[in-house]
Amino acid sequence: MKENPLVSVIMPVYNSSKFVKTAIESVLAQVYTHWELIIVDDASTDDTSAIVEKLAAAHSKIRFLKLTANQGPGYCRNKATEMARGAYIAFLDSDDLWEREKLLIQINFMRKNNCAVSFTSYLHIDEIGKLLKKRIKAMPILSYKKQRSNNYIGNLTGMYHAASLGKIKSPEIPKRQDWALWLEAIKRSKKPAHGIVQDLAFYRIRKDSVSANKVELLKHNFNFYKNHLGYSIPISIYFMSCFLWEYFFVRPKYIETLN
Repeated sequence: MKENPLVSVIMPVYNSSKFVKTAIESVLAQVYTHWELIIVDDASTDDTSAIVEKLAAAHSKIRFLKLTANQGPGYCRNKATEMARGAYIAFLDSDDLWEREKLLIQINFMRKNNCAVSFTSYLHIDEIGKLLKKRIKAMPILSYKKQRSNNYIGNLTGMYHAASLGKIKSPEIPKRQDWALWLEAIKRSKKPAHGIVQDLAFYRIRKDSVSANKVELLKHNFNFYKNHLGYSIPISIYFMSCFLWEYFFVRPKYIETLN
């Protein structure tokens, strides 16, 4: 039997003292134990770094870097990616959670199916961890073309095989960094990403989340096509129409309300 590969878990943190301990504990509780957790603190001004430092001191598999100036979550993820030593790279934000078998199921699935990019279904929870009766279902097969039309990979569920694809960094764009990263991962793999239908993660909806202006979001999406992917204005407009079609008529099929 092949040796279990190392998984590098990337976690950016910023002023997350209320949730970060629970997020880290969900990694510590993983049934699959061959992992490293790389946490980069984006110059938090609350007790986040003290909480992380205490846990890192008690667990040798946690590696911690505290920045002296705020750089943004994309920079933190890229810094952690530079530090990563794993054959696989996965992501977990400091207010989200994983099921105990998340890594085990995902690694076994990827190795069995010779899959370089995978993601899973996940559930929404509130600030105290209560289920919000909303499931985001993973699309079983996700092509580059489909991912280009809309971001179907929840970042907290995604994993890619860095040993074959290389390390992938988030581009320096204001928004849609996760979308760009997973699109690049599928492109490098030269085959579709695979979705695991099980609910293996929990995405926390926070009360202090700022609702983004819809017009601003459309601008960011347009700039994703025009500036990041380098498409002309007419082609970017075409892909924006594809995005809107997916958003209103296709994506809802993968959002389920639970009883």
